[in-house]
Amino acid sequence: MSQLVADPPWTPADPVGEALHHLRVTGVFYCRTEADGPWAVDMPAFGDCVSFHVVTTGEAWVEVAGAAPVRLVPGDLALVPHGRGHLLRSAPGVPSLGRVDQLPQEYLSEHYSVLRHTGAGARTELICGVLSVDGSASRLLLDLLPSVVHVDGATAGSWVAHTLALMASELASVRPGGEAVTTRLADILVIQSIRAWLDAQQVATGWLGALRDPQLGTAIAAVHRTPGRPWTVATMAHEAAMSRSAFSARFTEVVGEPAMQYVTRIRMHVAADRLGYGRATVREVASELGYDSEASFSRAYKREVGISPGRARRSPITAG
Repeated sequence: MSQLVADPPWTPADPVGEALHHLRVTGVFYCRTEADGPWAVDMPAFGDCVSFHVVTTGEAWVEVAGAAPVRLVPGDLALVPHGRGHLLRSAPGVPSLGRVDQLPQEYLSEHYSVLRHTGAGARTELICGVLSVDGSASRLLLDLLPSVVHVDGATAGSWVAHTLALMASELASVRPGGEAVTTRLADILVIQSIRAWLDAQQVATGWLGALRDPQLGTAIAAVHRTPGRPWTVATMAHEAAMSRSAFSARFTEVVGEPAMQYVTRIRMHVAADRLGYGRATVREVASELGYDSEASFSRAYKREVGISPGRARRSPITAG
């Protein structure tokens, strides 16, 4: 006797919340810095990674090329979401001591170190981390963010300090499941930072504006959830409970591109993630994303990304 299968009761109803739900951190390196000024260090670019910096004593400046310097005081957090190289300084203009990963430091574990610098100025203590992020949904969300996300400790409450304390406890000793716990705590740190940034935005257009739209957001979340479904403007309009013409016009107005062009872009983000590091074959990805043939998928991928999917498997890149 067959039984009806109900939809999972935990499916997120909020499109923005669903985007955050799919953000995944897959690795973390954590460093505690104890430095007497003046001091400055270079943070190198780390690819698809997010860096964070939290000051616990003194002050520090975060400088990313093309963005205004951000001053951190105790309790403040800076998130650098695009894997870009940047500078940390005790004060503007202080010359760098070199790349942070090449400076002498004490390694307390494989994922945790302490960096010390002796100088003649005021003491700064900060906690920094480099987080590896994975998955097309994570990258889509991170792409929305500015060069530096500054979370003001005065308004963030105690969640930053509490999360970092738990991370430090896990990283300081080798325990079963410690790395898994640390990466989940890193998830929380990044998600809370992004939430703080989202709460301060009044964006009405683009992907974020569309996610916040009660009708467009429903359709976009459905596309993200099942990108291989045979989407058309009509099926997306049905998800949004709108007429086809009204949906098409509103989607283009808010998102800045036609609905089916957006669907293709999302599929190519997913494809880049699935092809990366040889996780799946071109044929498998083409089938998963609803393409009738490997050839039609390959043409769409090259048109969107600029290289063939076969080359992407050998030299993984992220879809733009």
